[in-house]
Amino acid sequence: MNNSRFSISVHILTLLASAEGGIVTSDYLAGSININPVLVRKELINLRKHNLVGSKEGKNGGAYLLKPATEIRLSDVYEAVKQSPLLGQAKNTPNPACPVGRQINQHLDSLHADAERALVKQLNTTTLQQFVNLFA
Repeated sequence: MNNSRFSISVHILTLLASAEGGIVTSDYLAGSININPVLVRKELINLRKHNLVGSKEGKNGGAYLLKPATEIRLSDVYEAVKQSPLLGQAKNTPNPACPVGRQINQHLDSLHADAERALVKQLNTTTLQQFVNLFA
């Protein structure tokens, strides 16, 4: 299962979109999310690597969106933070002599891939701006 990175990243991006082009500090973001600013900075680095945010260093520094919220899809965020398969992955090797065991992983892999495609397809229908509008 994925951890909370998607939720944290969507929270960060929602705050940045709400700033309407302004620069937002990691301390402000952390205060809203109620987590350590170091964790926010780690997510900002990842979001920057995926060309979703930019940053300005220094006294008046902070983060900002690199493109309009109307051009960022929630599926973009999911793809940026995804670390492991949505439903996890079996860590054991089933018994190859068992009729179920010898086939279970290929069928589970197919099931997992279908579920993840459905999730990404659904997230692709919502832009960050549409999500931000929920808070108006």
